[in-house]
Amino acid sequence: MKKNPVPSVEFAAPGLPRIFAAMVYDGLLLAAISIAYGALVVAIDVAIFGRPEVGKHIQWSLPAKLLITAGWLFAVMFFYVYFWQKFGQTLGMKTWRMQIVDAKTHQIISYSQAVKRCAAAFLSFICFGMGYWLKLVHPQGRLMHDLLSGTQIILLKKK
Repeated sequence: MKKNPVPSVEFAAPGLPRIFAAMVYDGLLLAAISIAYGALVVAIDVAIFGRPEVGKHIQWSLPAKLLITAGWLFAVMFFYVYFWQKFGQTLGMKTWRMQIVDAKTHQIISYSQAVKRCAAAFLSFICFGMGYWLKLVHPQGRLMHDLLSGTQIILLKKK
């Protein structure tokens, strides 16, 4: 399947404030996804084990907690991988006129690039955002997860 090149782009790198603004916007979407995921997990638990007694909480075992957390991380990762691979941008990125492209071809990124980028971005984020601050000193203004996945964020022209 041939990928379409990115339409009318200005190959400038967006600044950190714009990237962080898109992250906040996507964070609101992820909050809604997380609430829906939590409701689904509780509904499944109640359907299987019944409602807890009045005034008591659902008691999760350690394996259940690990499974639930892994499922939530998968849901978050799926959000990013799906939108980056399918459209090259999340809704927050679209709002702030940014797109992720292959660093060499400037086309929509592959599935494997999206997975690598997502994993590297997560590591970057939990390490106090160190991979984001790399943008300030990198000659092309790229993030750590861009370098590790062979991608780059570009600023789209105003319509």
